[in-house]
Amino acid sequence: MARILIVDDSRTTRKILRQILEESGHEVVGEATNGEEGVLQYKELRPDLTTMDITMPIVDGVEALQQIRELDPEAKVIMISAAGQKHKVLAAMKAGAAEFLTKPLDEEEITERINKLLGA
Repeated sequence: MARILIVDDSRTTRKILRQILEESGHEVVGEATNGEEGVLQYKELRPDLTTMDITMPIVDGVEALQQIRELDPEAKVIMISAAGQKHKVLAAMKAGAAEFLTKPLDEEEITERINKLLGA
C-alpha cells in the first residue's frame, strides 16, 4: 500500500483516480487542484507517489514536477496527459517523470503501472 497525492484540476479525474487507487488498496493522502497546491502538499505530506496532470492553471504539471524533483530527487511522479500533448510529455520526461498515463484513464493500466513503479 502506498500513500498517494493526486494533483489535477479536474474534479472528475480526481474522483476517478481516488476510486481506482483506493480499490487497489492505496491511501490517497491529498488532492490538489493545480501545480502550486501540489508542490505545497508534497512538501507537507511526502507521499510515496504523486499523480500529476500536465495541463493546469497557475503552475502546470511540468513546472510542479521540476519543483518536486528539486525538493526530493527520488520523488515518484506519474504524469497524466490528454492526447496530443507530445511536447509537454517530452518536457516532463526530461524533468524526471517516472511514468505516463493518458486520458481517458484505464483502471487496469493505472494499477499495473503504479504497482510496477512501487516495486509491488
